[in-house]
Amino acid sequence: MHLYRSIATVGGFTFLSRVTGFIRDALIAGILGVSGLTDAFFVAFKLPNFFRRFFAEGAFNAAFVPLFSGMLVSSGPNAARLYGEKIFALLLVGLTGFVFLFENFMPWAVFLFAPGFEATPERFDLAVALSRITFPYILFISLASLLSGILNSMGKFAAPAGTPIILNLTMIVALMMALFEWISPGKGLAWAVFLAGILQLVWLWVSCHFHGMSIRLSLPELTPDAKSLIRLGIPGAISAGVIQVNLFMDMIFASWLPTGAISYLFYADRLNQLPLGVIGIAVSTALLPELSKHVKAGNHQEAHFTQNRALEFALAITLPATVGLIVLGSPLVALLFERGAFTSLDAQSTGYTLSAFAVGLPAYVLVKILSTQFFAHQDTKTPMKVAIAAVALNFILNCLFIGPFSYVGLALATALSAWFNALTLGTFLFLREWIMFDARMKAVLPRLMASSFIMGLLCYGFQVITPFPKALLMRIGIVGLWIVGGTLAYVMTARLVGTFYFKDLQKFLKTQSLS
Repeated sequence: MHLYRSIATVGGFTFLSRVTGFIRDALIAGILGVSGLTDAFFVAFKLPNFFRRFFAEGAFNAAFVPLFSGMLVSSGPNAARLYGEKIFALLLVGLTGFVFLFENFMPWAVFLFAPGFEATPERFDLAVALSRITFPYILFISLASLLSGILNSMGKFAAPAGTPIILNLTMIVALMMALFEWISPGKGLAWAVFLAGILQLVWLWVSCHFHGMSIRLSLPELTPDAKSLIRLGIPGAISAGVIQVNLFMDMIFASWLPTGAISYLFYADRLNQLPLGVIGIAVSTALLPELSKHVKAGNHQEAHFTQNRALEFALAITLPATVGLIVLGSPLVALLFERGAFTSLDAQSTGYTLSAFAVGLPAYVLVKILSTQFFAHQDTKTPMKVAIAAVALNFILNCLFIGPFSYVGLALATALSAWFNALTLGTFLFLREWIMFDARMKAVLPRLMASSFIMGLLCYGFQVITPFPKALLMRIGIVGLWIVGGTLAYVMTARLVGTFYFKDLQKFLKTQSLS
């Protein structure tokens, strides 16, 4: 129940961040549409976020949280706080140098990540200019991620989970100012990203202060504990960033396609990220500190049970979400984005791309959850090796699919490489006996798949029977009926075949009401 409560906290705030993110993306689509400007901004926006997966989420999830959690237990809060201060100082100095290096060589960086832009000099120059504004975000968000790791290790999940909302709200304000022509849309969005990084860092520093973990500035020092973090963090960063690497590889290939391909991939990925963020990130964030404590204490049975319940919870939501996005991809995109500068052709193209991305949705979530078991055992090299193999596979599939399927082929290649990553990680875990399916998990998994399949058939039938209207209110009503009907079909089928354990839900709700 503690795990479910933590997942609910992270998932709830992550859902709010995805909702505000959707509002942000809908405004971008409506105001800027699909153009050279949006392609350039998305490159500038993705560049710092690409490295964030490595320096921030990857390294700290893989190495810092297990080490900090262990230090809290073994040495106490004060020793853990001093350790956090030393790592903060090292990160501040290292990333400041990294930012200055990239600022000086930004044209080369943009060429590396979007080589096709060179054929359109205006788009290339704009991407360079916007990237120079957005790139310092990597410094602020990486320091903020360290503070998030501290709070998560203490069981405080709300403030870190709500941090992305600050970025979305800041960008929404910039978009509204651009709508009234108070600022330039491109540069206004770029400066909003820069400002949001500072606000996110301040928000988490204040949160740490209120929870008795004030992080003060100190001189950097390469202590043995810091060396352990680097040793574990580098492989962990590579393995955790593989999805982002594949998405960036898609962008590199898409830069050679006609204008708009990068925008289609961005909008589709944003919708695909909703269930991935709410479920995958929520479960893995709550699971890692829990597993680390069980592994350190030698409670292997408890670790297996916790992992099984986390997988069961994630798949119960991810599998129907996957089927829904595949079947209803184009209508969803049309409902959410088709207005203003975003045309019906843009919606259809983005919808096909979304359906291709959604094929790999369960795999993206599984990679995040399965990786936590390796990180809890302080094995970051195995996920790194598997991640490198997945990137190589994605490159090969991109080369094969881009010709016949264009940008949709790039999304499909990313999905298939994610399945390779997830299945390979799972194989290693079973061989090492770090994870074992219990009887309940073995019974639930095929029932979840069957329930999701039936839901998909009904959603497809709804589309055949009911044509998609043009009017916005009619679209909201029709898509709403499709989603509600599909959800009811899934829940009823799952209940009939005994998929859900409603007594667990009742216990969870009871503990929530009492807490």
